[in-house]
Amino acid sequence: MKKVILVTGASSGIGKATALQLIEEGHTVYGLARRVENMQDLIAAGGKAMSMDVTVHNQVKAVISEILKKEQRIDVLVNNAGFAVYGAIEDVSYDDAKRQFEVNMFGLAEVTKAVLPTMRSQQSGKIINISSVGGKIYSPLGAWYHATKHALEGWSDCLRIEVKQFGIDVVIVEPGAIKTEFGEVMAENFARSEHSVYAPLAHNMMNAVKSTYETKGQSSPPTVIADVISKAVKSPKPKTRYSAGKMAAQTLFFRKWFSDRFFDKTIMNMISKRA
Repeated sequence: MKKVILVTGASSGIGKATALQLIEEGHTVYGLARRVENMQDLIAAGGKAMSMDVTVHNQVKAVISEILKKEQRIDVLVNNAGFAVYGAIEDVSYDDAKRQFEVNMFGLAEVTKAVLPTMRSQQSGKIINISSVGGKIYSPLGAWYHATKHALEGWSDCLRIEVKQFGIDVVIVEPGAIKTEFGEVMAENFARSEHSVYAPLAHNMMNAVKSTYETKGQSSPPTVIADVISKAVKSPKPKTRYSAGKMAAQTLFFRKWFSDRFFDKTIMNMISKRA
């Protein structure tokens, strides 16, 4: 069936790949992001693009209201908008840390709350939250980013059991290493710690990230996650969690079955080898 689908963060990476695939599959797709100029390919493909900053709550309400006036329903929300703040805990300002939560958690929650009344009245809907394997694991200098993704995992679990009674599915997608702007921005983030006592660790992390995202075969294209999201959209009974992308399955396996200290050692060994 043709569905009305909203994709946040659709101006690049996973969001753009997802929007393009869902448009190709015949759905009515709204790409929502701050940079409308970067979503012209969605429009050319037959989709729609609207400017929306998830942290501006009045704007979120206005955009969702405008979509509902046109479409009368919303079948799927893909919460993809997000970014990463990296640096040692001592080196990241509270303003940067709060901004991390405003986008990755509170902005996502605001968009979700804006569509829930419609989905409840329809007695149907799917909310697909793009988390990360980083929502289950951890890495040095990534405390604030991992905190938002760990929070999103728990938040999504609570939402799932709250809205099941209304016929709404909540799905978590946990990407591994995906070749997007994320890798470039993440590497730049380590500059926060380049002149602190954590500088050697920041240098190693920066090199490890560059190795992961720039070496052929070390990361997956965003279409891998778009395929997973498409599968969840199509399924009458989607799984509560999907993981995909380079190293996702292996990383989650190690985290589940081995001790914290073993995982600490493993993650630091991986960083030193790629540094």
